[in-house]
Amino acid sequence: MDNFLALGLAAPLVSALGRIGFAKPTPIQAQAIPALLAGRDLIGVAQTGTGKTAAFALPILHRLLANPRRAPQGSARVLILSPTRELASQIAQSFRDLSQGLPLSIAVVFGGVPHGAQIKALARGLDVLVATPGRLVDHLDNGVANLRGVEYFVLDEVDQMLDLGFIKPIRRIVRDLPLKRQNLFFSATMPSDIRRLAAELLRNPIEVAVTPAAKTADRVEQRVILVDEPRKRDMLVELFKDQAMSRAIVFTRTKRGADRVAKALDEAGVDALAIHGNKSQGQRERALAAFRGGAARALVATDIAARGIDIDGVTHVVNFELPEVAEAYVHRIGRTARAGREGIAISLCAPSDRDLLRGIEKLTRLQIATVDRRGHKGPAPSPVVRKAAPPTPNRAAPRDARSRKQGAPMRASRSARRPWWAELQARAVPVV
Repeated sequence: MDNFLALGLAAPLVSALGRIGFAKPTPIQAQAIPALLAGRDLIGVAQTGTGKTAAFALPILHRLLANPRRAPQGSARVLILSPTRELASQIAQSFRDLSQGLPLSIAVVFGGVPHGAQIKALARGLDVLVATPGRLVDHLDNGVANLRGVEYFVLDEVDQMLDLGFIKPIRRIVRDLPLKRQNLFFSATMPSDIRRLAAELLRNPIEVAVTPAAKTADRVEQRVILVDEPRKRDMLVELFKDQAMSRAIVFTRTKRGADRVAKALDEAGVDALAIHGNKSQGQRERALAAFRGGAARALVATDIAARGIDIDGVTHVVNFELPEVAEAYVHRIGRTARAGREGIAISLCAPSDRDLLRGIEKLTRLQIATVDRRGHKGPAPSPVVRKAAPPTPNRAAPRDARSRKQGAPMRASRSARRPWWAELQARAVPVV
C-alpha cells in the first residue's frame, strides 16, 4: 500500500494523516487496517516505533464515524488498556490528533491523580476510553464505570502488562465486557503466556507480524561495556562526555536506583531527571516535558516507564543495569531509532550480569559487540567531575552580635553548650 486512501479509510481521517505528516502506511498499518475494517479480531506483533497505535486507532475511528451512536452513560464504545500512565496519555493524544475536528469524546483514566475529573468524563459517556487496568478496576468496583457499551476492546503492550502483574485486573475487566465485541491484541513480543491469553479472549483472530519475535530494531547500533559494578557510575558519566549523546534515556531496575543515578549525573554536570512509579503524575509530566524540550540531557527511567516514552530524537539508550527479563531489553532499546532514525544502545555489564547478557543474546539471536573496561583489562573510567557547590550566601549577623561591643566575648550558642546531664555530672560530688 502506497497511501492511506487505498486502505479505504474515511476522508476526514486521511486529511488528518496529511496534516500530521503521515504519507505512507507502515508495514503493520498496511497489514492490520484492512483486517480490522472487516471486523476481524487481531493479534499484532511489531517492534516499538513502527506505528502500532495508528494501526488500531485508524480503523476504530473509521468504524465509529460509519456507525455514529451515543455511548451509554458511565461507559465507552472503545476501551483501550495500557500498562503505564505515559503510554495511556500518548495513545489518547494519538486518537485526538487523528480525530481533530470530529465530534468524538476521548478520555484517559489512570492512577496517581484525583478521581473527580475522570468520574465526570465517564458519567457523560465516551467514544474512546484509554485506561490503565488498576484505576479502571477502581471505577468499576465503585460503580462509577460500566463496560456495557464497549464495542471495541484493545490490549496494547500485552507482554508488558503481564510482566507488571496485571493479569488479574485484566480478567476482572474482561468479565464485565459484552460478549459481542471486536478484540485487538498488540505487542512487541508474543511469548507463550500471551498466546494462551489470546486464545481465551479472541475469536478466530488473524495474526499480523511484521518482525520476528524479540527482534531488536534494525537501526539500533548495540554495544556492551564490561565494567566492575563500583565503577558503573563513573563509566556512565564518561559516556556523557561524548557530545553526540545529546538526548539519552538511562534505564535502571529500581526506583531508588533511578533516583541515585539521576543525582550522580546531575552532580557530574549532566542535567538529568528521573521518572518512575513513585513520582506523582505532575512530576512525571514535567520531567518528560523537560526532556522533550532539551532542558534535560538524560532521563533516568525504570522499566515501567519504558513503554510509555515516545520521544523523537532520542540518540542513545543506556542500560545502566541489564533487565532481569530479557524481553524488556527489546522494549528499552526501542526508545531510540524511532521514525526511521538511527540510534545507539549501550549496556553496562558487571560480572554478576553475565547470565542476563547471555539471556538477551539468546533471545535476540545476536552476539553484541563488547568492550572490556574491567580493572586491569582496560583504561579505568574517568573520575566523576562534580559540580562545585554554590557559595553559601552571607547572612546578617545576629542581633546580639551587632549590639555587643567590639572585642567583647560572645556568649556560646545553645548548640555549643554542654547538655544538661553533662553539667550535672560535672557538678556531682563523688561518693567516698
